[in-house]
Amino acid sequence: MKLIDYFKDYDLDTKNIDKFEEYKRLILEYNEHTNLTRITEEDEFNVKHFLDSLSILKSGVIKEGLKIIDIGTGAGFPGMPVKIYNENLEITLLDSLRKRIDFLNGVIEKLKLDNIIAVHERAEEAARNEKYREKYDIALSRAVANLATLSEYTLGFVKVGGYFISQKGPEYKEEIKEAENAIKTMGAEISDIIKVNLPDEIDHYLIVIKKIKPTPKKYPRGGGKPRKQPL
Repeated sequence: MKLIDYFKDYDLDTKNIDKFEEYKRLILEYNEHTNLTRITEEDEFNVKHFLDSLSILKSGVIKEGLKIIDIGTGAGFPGMPVKIYNENLEITLLDSLRKRIDFLNGVIEKLKLDNIIAVHERAEEAARNEKYREKYDIALSRAVANLATLSEYTLGFVKVGGYFISQKGPEYKEEIKEAENAIKTMGAEISDIIKVNLPDEIDHYLIVIKKIKPTPKKYPRGGGKPRKQPL
């Protein structure tokens, strides 16, 4: 199946499709010597990377011109596909591994994308930096961590009135229960839970968390505590 066929629910023109194809080629080429993804088969890549990333748009809170940060972006998911889909968004891709940031800078240059930057920094440090703290309308993360940990890492970046969108699998109810204190402590509340159906009977859920008051200055904690000792 052609890539454009996967995007039948999205309004994509030829330019967008060409950029998605080039992005995929660059990932797979780089992946030959530096691990970016274990998913290399074409159909699986299109579903689990591209469609999964674009499903963020089903949250209904991503609008034209918003400022978005993707935390623990890895090879650029979900932030880069969202940017390719809508180039009017201002995107920051954040990752703690220099090789990934170098790769992403190359992608940005080759795809000639504007208003997107790749930042090499740890989330808990960047979120305490005034340059980034509470400066974003939306925070995204597909990082492999529980919701309590992700909430502490991400919500410090979000403006009051903005959102953190987390993508989770069928275990989301248990994660929400365990994350209740972290979400509240960081100044937020869950505003929506949206089920997303992907091809091959893959179901996941968008946990839409709204920032309702400023995050206390002592959060996020450093020293790996959000992962080792979730709130």
